[in-house]
Amino acid sequence: MIEEIAAGGGSWEESLANTPASIIVDWGTTSLRAALVTATGMTVAARETEGGIQFVEDRRFEAALMDAVGDWFEAHGLLPVLAIGMITSRNGWIEVPYVDAPAGVDELAGGTHSITLGNGATLTFLAGLRNPAGEPFPDVMRGEETQIVGFGLERDMTLVLPGTHSKWARMENGRIDRFQTYVTGEVFALLTRHSFIARTAAPQAGTDVDWAAFERGAKLAAGGSPASDAFLALIFSARTGILDGKLAPAEIADYVSGLVIGSEFRQARAAGWFSHGDRIGIVGNDGLNDRYRRVAPLFGLSAEEGPADAATKGVLAISDRLPRRVEPA
Repeated sequence: MIEEIAAGGGSWEESLANTPASIIVDWGTTSLRAALVTATGMTVAARETEGGIQFVEDRRFEAALMDAVGDWFEAHGLLPVLAIGMITSRNGWIEVPYVDAPAGVDELAGGTHSITLGNGATLTFLAGLRNPAGEPFPDVMRGEETQIVGFGLERDMTLVLPGTHSKWARMENGRIDRFQTYVTGEVFALLTRHSFIARTAAPQAGTDVDWAAFERGAKLAAGGSPASDAFLALIFSARTGILDGKLAPAEIADYVSGLVIGSEFRQARAAGWFSHGDRIGIVGNDGLNDRYRRVAPLFGLSAEEGPADAATKGVLAISDRLPRRVEPA
């Protein structure tokens, strides 16, 4: 999929502002997303392919990159490439060691690794982040740290990044102080595709959310009764609700979504990520942000949604701190 975004304006200043300055590549396990961006972070063009790292044969990563964005080099010259995601993991192109938290922009920039491509362009792999204080083992992220930086590190607050593996991160003193992963999205997928729930839930029509069913599940998880702490028992209510005539098959998926996200908040509160009355940030996944925003008040929280281009802002902020190459005269 390729989306070209027209750059408006005709003046020299506007033309300069719309000139591509770098290529950002978010290269994951199953897909590759690339953006052609200006120096100010405006996306000029974007595309997504199914060429994730698991589909690259014989480690021909450079060839795969050229297949994806080679025409951008032809059109705009040898732009620098900034790569994030699983491409920097041990299964990727080059394994870049994690930077340990607490870490700010300077530490993340210092952990990058650059190579020169065959065409002469520079490719910089951004490092992920490791929380050595995680229990029982150090926690890790690759790519989400750019969204946190793009949200802004200037305030001391907690930020949640919804996703298959949601992240709760604490920003303090201008750095990412610590974080914790919750596999909420993966648990939801397993429950609704491979458990007893999949046999009773009706297929969802379109993308409309049954907010009443979602909030019913979320409120149950956020409740004050001892039953609300029993997540494994709460899940079975998706079955007993059907048997008792209180839930319809079409409501099950969103009801379970409310249960698992509400339980994530409940466990995050128990782990000390927030207290009643706090303001938290939500950034990273437009498809899930609304769900998390609706759950937040059930736990006495107000929520601030981050910018849609937080990852781009974060990547560029980190790249601005990279050591500058001095080209020979």
